[in-house]
Amino acid sequence: MRAGLPRDPAQWIALALSLAALLAGAWLLRRGRSHAAARPGPAPLRPGAAGLDPAPRSGAPRGVAVAAALGLAAALISAAYVAVYLRGGPRIIDATSYWLEARAMAAGHLAWPLGEPEASVLGRFLVRSDAAGDAARRGAAEVAVIFPPGYPALLALGFLAGAPLAIGPLLAAALTVATYDLAARFAEGAPASAGSGARIPLAPLLAALFSALCAALRYHTADTMSHGLAALCFTVALASARRALDEAPAAAAGAPRWWRDPAVRAAALAGVAAGWLAATRPPSALALAAALLVALLPERPPGTAAAGPRDGDAAPRPSPRLGRLAAALAIGAVPGLALLAAHQRAATGAFASSQSAYYAVSDGPPGCFRYGFGEGVGCLFEHGDFVRHNLAEGYGFLAAAGTTLRRLKLHLVDALNAEPLALLVIVGAAIAFRRPRSRALALAPLLQIAAYAPFYFDGNYPGGGARFFADVLPVEHALAALACAAIAERAGSPAARGGLAGRLRALFPAPLFPAPLVPAALFAAALFAAALPLAGFAFRAGFDHAALRDREGGLPMFDPAAVARAGVARGLVFVDTDHGFNLGFDPAAGDIAVLRYRGDAIDRMAWEARGRPPAYRYGFAIPDGGGLASVSIAPLAFDAAPPREALIEGESLWPPRAQRGAWAAPEHAGGTCASGGRLLAVHAAASGEAVVRVGLPAPWLRGARISPRVAVSGDGAGEVVLAVDGAPIHVWRVEPAASGAPGAPLTCVELPPCPIPEDAVGIELSIARANARQHGKLRRDARDGPRDEARAATPTAANAARIRVDAAAESAPGGPGGPAAGGLFALDAVAVAGGNSVDR
Repeated sequence: MRAGLPRDPAQWIALALSLAALLAGAWLLRRGRSHAAARPGPAPLRPGAAGLDPAPRSGAPRGVAVAAALGLAAALISAAYVAVYLRGGPRIIDATSYWLEARAMAAGHLAWPLGEPEASVLGRFLVRSDAAGDAARRGAAEVAVIFPPGYPALLALGFLAGAPLAIGPLLAAALTVATYDLAARFAEGAPASAGSGARIPLAPLLAALFSALCAALRYHTADTMSHGLAALCFTVALASARRALDEAPAAAAGAPRWWRDPAVRAAALAGVAAGWLAATRPPSALALAAALLVALLPERPPGTAAAGPRDGDAAPRPSPRLGRLAAALAIGAVPGLALLAAHQRAATGAFASSQSAYYAVSDGPPGCFRYGFGEGVGCLFEHGDFVRHNLAEGYGFLAAAGTTLRRLKLHLVDALNAEPLALLVIVGAAIAFRRPRSRALALAPLLQIAAYAPFYFDGNYPGGGARFFADVLPVEHALAALACAAIAERAGSPAARGGLAGRLRALFPAPLFPAPLVPAALFAAALFAAALPLAGFAFRAGFDHAALRDREGGLPMFDPAAVARAGVARGLVFVDTDHGFNLGFDPAAGDIAVLRYRGDAIDRMAWEARGRPPAYRYGFAIPDGGGLASVSIAPLAFDAAPPREALIEGESLWPPRAQRGAWAAPEHAGGTCASGGRLLAVHAAASGEAVVRVGLPAPWLRGARISPRVAVSGDGAGEVVLAVDGAPIHVWRVEPAASGAPGAPLTCVELPPCPIPEDAVGIELSIARANARQHGKLRRDARDGPRDEARAATPTAANAARIRVDAAAESAPGGPGGPAAGGLFALDAVAVAGGNSVDR
């Protein structure tokens, strides 16, 4: 946590605005008190609780106009955030993945065809559609982004309009107005048409103001993350459900047809928002469902035992016809749920989780990515440092409590830009919980916390805050507004005489805020409230957003304008980073195609597959000591004649096609015999079978001879199986090193070459790591020699070659934390001799 005096211009501007708000509020308050003292006649009636004035409808346009003005301000601040803090484009890897998914949807693809070589496209957060074995039915594999499609579907509209980054500011404006409506509808004593009143109600005004000044929401409506839309869906669903209940008694008296029933229409809108939230952030939809259940529970009418004796002869309220409202809500949820199901079907070939399918083949141990508790939860490739530090004993009660507390610690700053101001949310929740009408509002943040407790990764980062809780920030703004309105109302009441309030009141000859709040006093209270989050950003939250701005080179990792400035009008642009690929790749054909740079034969294959156009490499270099990255675009030359020998790096083949009892991950092995200082390590997850299957680019390997190169250390051992069109044709078995001791040096072994048939369609390598019980068998097999030489003559039979690894290393190990620190069995590279080029 960083706090202190402002350091960058945005923080100084926030501080200046905070001071200006305090001065303006003091001036308005003094002016309002003077007018109130000079006004003759009896004091008007007190407003409703929490600053609401249940007066006639005449003041409604004024409140809507103020909410719209605050929404415009929120949109402008989010747009400025894009330029100042994001520096022109998405920054977080998740945000760039949503960008790619939206671009694909704008081109009409939930999943798009995956051409050869696959390694030029596949990478982080991309899943092959045949993860469930569906490629054979379709005839070709497809690839999709793993994230739910609700937000990318909206972002795709921005791509179609040519302004995808405008979607965030538009969401910011809508979210501010929706927050105003949410606070108005759930406040105690709110009329059926919430927000009506001769004067602007204070609580909704403050809620919208807090929303516009919330730095966390400005980030989530600037970067292409899904939480801004999720927060809007959560807010609209709750407010619409409350409206449906308010409209139901009047509609029951008139008995309109269902399609003319305003209560049914409001419930249907709540369902649409809830269904779209399920298609955007499914765990948040669980929290919303529970909150809607609380909101839809019928309130006990006055005069019942639960409500206490109050006008015992009062007639019960008309029934809100919950069955009709629930049916409308369920029907409204269908479009969002259908979109989610269509995406999962396209991404996995079945109605299964695309994220689970991705982690099943790209991370480990098996079953590491799941919603729940127990041993083995936590993926060691994507979240390795976090899992090793926090989940050493699995994801049980203590680990879940630790993850939740870390989220809460960071979330304290999110609502109002500074941790101490979170007390307003807590006070507002206590006020709302005591009132049946607003109880769902008080419980929603707790339900959101509970919904994400079964997910092991905390998901926090500076600027984005505790992003899994960002979806209920509008609810928290409404709660904080209730607290501030109650404080302002109490400050204007002559009832509070004792204690600290009485001593403070003695300093003033008149009430601090005249009751009821006249316009000058109301806007003074709003200005005082606005000064709080502004000062919070100046002294606290601004440091987090500056850290977000400066991380990972301080720039988006792909900039089309830089490509244009380099004079590149057509051809291939190879990028080094996952972020850059997601930002630049377009599934629709264009003059410029962006692909992953692998630094091996894959790059030439991609160049040949696309007709040998001009090629360039997009360099994104981050200085060693941090600071702004430098961008370079240089021509990338390939020889016209195909080389007789080529090399495919093992790490280029990640993610694998399948994993069984094992998991593979690219690992650094600098200073060892590993080619390029990296390799694809295979980790056995249990004592049973441990196999990882990777694909090879068949069109270029037909008629070639391939020689896998493996790296072993310690007790690492196993076998490599070459399969063509599903049938194994060769097996290389590798014994453990002679020493077999953990921490032994890394040894690299070039396995004997094996020819590939000219008619091969699919080529795969299965890398099986031996467990402890299999080591002895491998040694015995090596001594006994081949047992079935006759079968080696047929190309579809398994031809076994057994390799004994020498104890001497070709180079030094990678250090105490390197891959040779324990037993290792890895695919370093695949050497290719001969084969086809695109000409053949």
